[in-house]
Amino acid sequence: MSTTDAALTTAMAEAAEADFMYAYESGTPAAARERLGIATDRIGGGVVLSMRDDPVSYWSKALGFGFAEPVTRELVDRIVAFYRAQGTPGATIQIAPSVLPSDWDEIRRAHGIEPATSWVKLAAPIAQVTPGAGTRLRVGPIGESDAAQWADVLLRGFGMPTEGLAEMVAASVEHPQFHPYGVWDGTDLVGGANLFVRGPVGALNSGSTLPSHRNLGVQSALIAARAEAARAAGCRWLIAETGQPAEGTKNQSLANLERAGLRVRYVRQNWRWLADADPAPAS
Repeated sequence: MSTTDAALTTAMAEAAEADFMYAYESGTPAAARERLGIATDRIGGGVVLSMRDDPVSYWSKALGFGFAEPVTRELVDRIVAFYRAQGTPGATIQIAPSVLPSDWDEIRRAHGIEPATSWVKLAAPIAQVTPGAGTRLRVGPIGESDAAQWADVLLRGFGMPTEGLAEMVAASVEHPQFHPYGVWDGTDLVGGANLFVRGPVGALNSGSTLPSHRNLGVQSALIAARAEAARAAGCRWLIAETGQPAEGTKNQSLANLERAGLRVRYVRQNWRWLADADPAPAS
């Protein structure tokens, strides 16, 4: 892949992830939105998402930056100001390594922003995605009648609490860019995942399986179903992200994605901002 193609792939991948995260949180029903303290905005070509009362310290994040305009001290000041205005205790800032400025360490230290975990970003032309064997279980699209149960299963599969968050996830079923899928063992919904379509890009996201039904090919089958849906929607690329495994360990999600033909494009460092650790005075 040429340098130009790599840059375009990175821009598409980061934009798709930013948009599906924005869609999840901005589409949360009003009651759950108020209960969780959700606020969303678009800044500098990226998105800033705040869940002030996030029970898992996951949903407050800023991403998609460095393409519409460069990452600068002024941009980071604006991001931090958004979180301060919302009373957010902490947030994760996710920026592709190729667009980090040369003075990034100086910028981040001004706000006490520290490195955290890393994520692996994967992508492949959809013609190269060839998922392997599926599962004996039934796989199919999720409709409105399944939305609440599907959201509950997704969150429990990730080990997340369901209160408030389930309403947020369930609302995505009615969003026109999301294509949710589930897996059933008889009448029991035991796994699920989502696809977000943004122009030529299909973004795989939110795949999880209940502990009782792991190692049965559920996630491979969900990759296959979503890849076919992305093809039908006219997508030319499929993207995904997952956690970078610690040395000597294995991330099964990463293994499933690579087995299906997606390839690691880059590793993206997560950066953690904490209000209590920020040495810069609030404006």
